[in-house]
Amino acid sequence: MIKKYSSKNVTWIDLEKPNRVEVRSLMLEYKLHPLVAEELLLPTLRPKVDLHPNFIYLILHFPPFRHSRGGGITCNHEIDFIIGKDFLITARYEAIDSFQKLSKIFEVQTILGNEDDKHAGYLFFRVARQLYDTLTDELDYIEDLQEEIEKNIFNDNEKQMVKEISRLNHNLLDFKQAIIHHGEVLNSLETAGVELFGKDFSYYLKNINNKYRRVSHIVERNRENLGELRETNDSLLTTKQNETMKIFAILAFVTFPLSLVASIFGMNTTILPIVGIKGDFWYIMGGMASATGLMFWFFKYKKWF
Repeated sequence: MIKKYSSKNVTWIDLEKPNRVEVRSLMLEYKLHPLVAEELLLPTLRPKVDLHPNFIYLILHFPPFRHSRGGGITCNHEIDFIIGKDFLITARYEAIDSFQKLSKIFEVQTILGNEDDKHAGYLFFRVARQLYDTLTDELDYIEDLQEEIEKNIFNDNEKQMVKEISRLNHNLLDFKQAIIHHGEVLNSLETAGVELFGKDFSYYLKNINNKYRRVSHIVERNRENLGELRETNDSLLTTKQNETMKIFAILAFVTFPLSLVASIFGMNTTILPIVGIKGDFWYIMGGMASATGLMFWFFKYKKWF
């Protein structure tokens, strides 16, 4: 599906799940290199940036926007950008909410005459900035989840939080892997952008790079915080398990002398001490109680509880 938005200086062509007919028409209209057109048809494994005589070809991968208040879990989003002097072509392989918002804003600004992009680089800047802002929102959502996990950890829900912490850590790892190559690609984009649009545009390219660095910093901070939460949760869980094992050990030691005495007096022998004299039952029970008390005193003395 192809959508086209035009303003005074810039045309934005947005491709969603592009097919060969759509790509060929764009290749002829905007003089795209055949290899670039071929790459638009299928997702690419790694991000890259290429400078051509009349445009920049950029590929970036973004983590799934699974927390945009209702999104489901999907694979990483690939977005291809072809940035010319007076046109911007974006190609993606699934729907992304950020593009729908940006297209509406772009249309409104065009209708009101507020669109002041001198060339397509400025439009690309706004699109990239929106994408990184969306990633920041995703990370804010993850931070909210971490706060909920922290509350549950200290509300005696350590066992349930083991799975939640692992799931959140997996999401953050996916997030990091998706954007890990953005830094080197955006650095190359700064050089290519200056060559195509001039030195005045370098400020905007640096701004995009700074947005990425901020997202990367937040990801690392979240992973560190989650690591500390995991350690805290594991410590509390281990402590609770040790306390439980201590109680069972104490019970085992307490019942040991009782079982021993009961077994001795349950032996089928001819002569048993105490048995047969007046009040033998109470003597035996008293001995057992004394042995139990002695064990408790010993545990208390050793500060085992």
